Amino acid sequence: MKTVHLIFFDAGGGHRSAANALKQVAAEQQRPWNIELLNLQELLDPLDFFRKFTGVRLQDIYNNSLKRGWTRGSRQIILTMHGIFRLYHRQQVKLLEEFWRAHPTDLVVSVIPHFNRALYQGLQRAEPGVPLVTILTDLADFPPHFWIERQPQYFVCGTDKAVNQARRMGHPDERIFRASGMILNPKFYSYQKVDRRAERARLGLDPDLPTALVLFGGHGSADMLDIALRLEESRERVQLIMLCGHNRKLAERLRLVSARVPMHIEGFTREVPYFMQLADFFVGKPGPGSVSEAVAMGLPIVVERNSATMPQERYNATWIDQNHIGIVLSNFREIASAVREMLDPTNFARFRSQVSSHQNRAVFEIPDFLERVLEGAGEVKYARPARLTSLF
Repeated sequence: MKTVHLIFFDAGGGHRSAANALKQVAAEQQRPWNIELLNLQELLDPLDFFRKFTGVRLQDIYNNSLKRGWTRGSRQIILTMHGIFRLYHRQQVKLLEEFWRAHPTDLVVSVIPHFNRALYQGLQRAEPGVPLVTILTDLADFPPHFWIERQPQYFVCGTDKAVNQARRMGHPDERIFRASGMILNPKFYSYQKVDRRAERARLGLDPDLPTALVLFGGHGSADMLDIALRLEESRERVQLIMLCGHNRKLAERLRLVSARVPMHIEGFTREVPYFMQLADFFVGKPGPGSVSEAVAMGLPIVVERNSATMPQERYNATWIDQNHIGIVLSNFREIASAVREMLDPTNFARFRSQVSSHQNRAVFEIPDFLERVLEGAGEVKYARPARLTSLF
């Protein structure tokens, strides 16, 4: 039986979710693998610069910033983080080398950015020739040193944009696998269908009123309150399902909003497919997970893209625009007009048609890719890549 190490961390909820989904599907497909999950944050804790000086882990600082909406200037923050990572790179490689000497493996699969260079070097020092596969859980890379590094490894990309980025970095097609989208939890393919009208009524909503599902990741966002207030002041005929994640204060503040616009307010839930079934469209940040889940459930999308948008998520809004599956705002101050545009019958039918054309089966495709890597694809010679020195 082959041993596969699956690398994740908890900066944002998507990396752990992707790792768990992939492990579940591999088990359901009866792959002859022993999959070991490795939380890289825990392994590298002794080197966490932020924890040493603040007592708080880097991933927790990141998650708290998302919760409070402190995302402006995040491009510069990424550059600063990368500078710190470079200072500790040798120590990271040493810890990873020690780990794999103690825990032999046949394949390493990363669903995280930033650390793939260290992962590769530590692995090759401990077990030369063992392959590394990086699965991008963003729709595109945000170079340099985000997802795609110049080193002999494999990549799984969910868009043509990401495939082309890997090629431009000198990676041959034999090492690039094109998946049909992002990894989703298998429950998005096997959910139990419900009576929408009856379930809306059970939640205290109008069975027949157009419904938006508002979701800003597992930690919510203050933008949700602003959206609620702006729609409350407008005359748009709409109601809201607000998924606040772990943000209890946000849920409490939303419950104080007057109720011209009907709202169902939910905290953290694992039943996102259920709530998405009750909605007509999605409103939220352009995170790759939420956007992919909405598309899988047939929901057109409303997002914003501006200086506060995380830089690695800005392409996601471009992808929404290019594929005509929703509306991209410069600011959620325009939410009332966006709802009006979305619910225009002609527009809504067009958006729904475009959304339905996307069939994402990535979580079921990727085990086949990994099997091919384990079987061995032979040596591949690398072309010298063009120099990439700046973020885009």
